[in-house]
Amino acid sequence: MTAQEFTKFEKAAIIGARALQLAYGAPPLVKVDKGMVNPLDLAEKEFEHEAIPITILR
Repeated sequence: MTAQEFTKFEKAAIIGARALQLAYGAPPLVKVDKGMVNPLDLAEKEFEHEAIPITILR
């Protein structure tokens, strides 16, 4: 699935779950820009690059 196929609720769940993982020390899956320390910003960047390995079952 691409980012365009998710509802806003699914997108929020994916980004929130990934941000929590990053906050607890999971390694980032995309290149981190200098000064980017907020897990939520990093999770959004990963979502935009379709790098998050989370599946939504409907």
